[in-house]
Amino acid sequence: MENQSRRGLLKTAAKAAAVATGGAALAGTAMAQATGKPEKKSYPPKPASDPVPLFSSAVSYGNLLFLAGVGAHFQGTIEEHTKHVLDELEKNLIAAGSSMEKVLKVNVYLNDINDWAKMNTVYAGRWGKIPPVRTTVAPAGGIPGNSLVEIDLIAYI
Repeated sequence: MENQSRRGLLKTAAKAAAVATGGAALAGTAMAQATGKPEKKSYPPKPASDPVPLFSSAVSYGNLLFLAGVGAHFQGTIEEHTKHVLDELEKNLIAAGSSMEKVLKVNVYLNDINDWAKMNTVYAGRWGKIPPVRTTVAPAGGIPGNSLVEIDLIAYI
């Protein structure tokens, strides 16, 4: 009887997964039709006469927004650097038509992994009721420009 229950659960789960996958595919198709062809845009827009930059600070594709890493290039504590970086990211999000509440994924790069707890004291509460998914690492070579923290993110518009 236990095996039958497991089989029944597996069949039910398989059916639910099929429905969910089909529903997601339909939702994705509807979204693509509603928004038209996704277009790659940079923020702020660059004049055509400007030379091609090394990288964009912000690029959207459809309703997704990708912000390049922001660091703090001044003398200060991890708390001061984290606050500065989060404030700059928030300005960039607003300029592109998004907000901290619409952030889906964050990557945090620490110059020293021992700063993790102090960075978290400033980081916590900046994202609304549902914080984004996050990865935190300390790159072996440090962070360019002597910043104690650099953060990049993905949000929606």
